[in-house]
Amino acid sequence: MTGKRIDVLSDSTGETAEKVVRAAMLQFPHSGTQIVLHTRVRTKEAARPFLEAAAQDGALVVFTVVSPELREYIHTASYELKIEALDLIGSLIGKLGAYLDRQPINMPSAMLPLSDEYFRRIEAVEFTVKSDDGKEPRNFRKADIILVGVSRTSKTPLSTLLAQRGLKIANLPLVMGVATPPELEEASQDRIVGLTIGLDPLVEIRKARLKQLGMSVDTNYGLREQVKEELEYAARIFRQHPSWPVIDVTGRAIEETAVIILESLKDRDEAAKNARAAIV
Repeated sequence: MTGKRIDVLSDSTGETAEKVVRAAMLQFPHSGTQIVLHTRVRTKEAARPFLEAAAQDGALVVFTVVSPELREYIHTASYELKIEALDLIGSLIGKLGAYLDRQPINMPSAMLPLSDEYFRRIEAVEFTVKSDDGKEPRNFRKADIILVGVSRTSKTPLSTLLAQRGLKIANLPLVMGVATPPELEEASQDRIVGLTIGLDPLVEIRKARLKQLGMSVDTNYGLREQVKEELEYAARIFRQHPSWPVIDVTGRAIEETAVIILESLKDRDEAAKNARAAIV
């Protein structure tokens, strides 16, 4: 399957379709498949070039389009161009219409009026950006979740993903020789989650990062003994705080880790339940 591509077409942001495809692709972790997102595709003229490119490259097309006319066009064009295509939302809209005995409004979500939920997510993202990498320890008290771990344990991407679901996230790197700020102890301890990772994967991740930065892989940041000491230091901190759930991110997609984090907190916060539902 190496080198194959999935084109995701949406008449809105494409978030729903991309989320479903990525969730399904977790079952094929070594496929090497590329997922390409095409958003706000709302006319036949806009859709045609993507469909022709998919036909030429042998890509799979997954689409979420609410307009019946455009959906029908994509189905027809896919048959004409001999494209493998999957309509994620069309059949569901039809089933819901029949079950509810109502006609759908057929309006892309990006064109619907902005809701309180939208503004809540924006606020959460802004909070999370300000609270990244331990920059604002005073925000720990206000955070829905605080992620704690050594460097390169996916704290920032996890924070971003969770924030997009409306949760205010802060994260703190654990650094040997640097005491954790007092605000961490003052924060609600049932909101703190430790992140850990296997030694060898972390060494490889850090060396790859050093290469990206044009730095020597032999610096302390990427040395096995240094990394081992950092992980042991983090483990000691976690043992001192038995109420913190500790999640091993080794080999996990951030979406999977996010769901595990929310599952671990689901009995503590209704917002975490809602965010989990949005991710899965």
